[in-house]
Amino acid sequence: MRICEETLENFSITYPLEQIAPLDRILFLDIETTGFTAKSSYLYLIGCAYYADEKWRTIQWMAENHSQEAEILKAFFAFAGTYRCLVHFNGNNFDLPFLTQKCAQLSLSCHFDEYQGVDLYKRIAPYRYFLKLPNCKQRTLEQFLGINRRDVFSGSEMIGIYQEFIQNPSEYSEKVLFLHNADDLKGMLQTLPILAYYDLLNQPVKAKKVQANYYRDMTGKRRRELVILFHLKTPLPKPVSAAAGQCIFRGEDAVCSLKIPIFEEELKYFYSNYHDYYYLPTEDVALHKSVASFVNKAYRIPASAANCYTRKLSSYLPQWDYLFQPFFKRDYKSQELFFELTDELKKDRQAFSQYASHVLNMIVSAY
Repeated sequence: MRICEETLENFSITYPLEQIAPLDRILFLDIETTGFTAKSSYLYLIGCAYYADEKWRTIQWMAENHSQEAEILKAFFAFAGTYRCLVHFNGNNFDLPFLTQKCAQLSLSCHFDEYQGVDLYKRIAPYRYFLKLPNCKQRTLEQFLGINRRDVFSGSEMIGIYQEFIQNPSEYSEKVLFLHNADDLKGMLQTLPILAYYDLLNQPVKAKKVQANYYRDMTGKRRRELVILFHLKTPLPKPVSAAAGQCIFRGEDAVCSLKIPIFEEELKYFYSNYHDYYYLPTEDVALHKSVASFVNKAYRIPASAANCYTRKLSSYLPQWDYLFQPFFKRDYKSQELFFELTDELKKDRQAFSQYASHVLNMIVSAY
């Protein structure tokens, strides 16, 4: 077994990793294998990154031949025993199942369920299209963030280099094998700021400023919009913008904004208990039977679900679920929902914070 240890000098991480777990309890993990399944392939390298003495460090264990799998596994578990949080990239789908199966194959104990797990791939993959990424591979995220690595080989190319190392060990092949894994570890550390997008979309929004503006659309028509500004605890590494449902989101550094159209028109509120109402065709309104019973029978008919409504001219905001009540619609069969922008609501900052999260989730789900 060969071991490589390195101290990452002048290396810093801008993402507040401490909010996940204390730094000295976090261990980054990446493995190298000759295939995708433990039964038909070999584990030949385990690499870890960790924080100690106020510096980031890496340690790697490499098997000099296929018979040393158990040896590098025992070395890894002996080292990892004091840590409680494992960070990996797609480890839930590959690294951890592979190690678990390999331990069973070699009759070694394996207790990954004792660790808190953070899969960077799993956290970012749902927002691939929102971030306009072609895929969610680690190297793609590195390129998105402008991170350059020294390693130029792919994982499949490393298998051939390792087989060559077994047959004819050389300083060059050993260096290349360690470098590939080390760059994966360093890449994970350097891509941590991308978790700021995960935090943006999974932590409650706190509206800092809310205002209504007038603007001219492309046809020159005067329209009104609501602007919600909010700040992030963790700055975004790169600006991002997206639009859906006539709403626009922009985020840069720690400042984000949402622009939402305000509809100034007459909408309808539909009563659910239409059996208790009459519809007055001439007035185009539904009245409760306790009141409408005094109306001449010639001017009233039993209300149906489609015409049991009252009309109101006001200012409205769109919603994509029954977030605020009462909700209004243009027609009974319409899928669009609105709520009234009342004077009382204008003073409710908490309600606007809740609404901002609602709109942001709608935009993200559209991608």
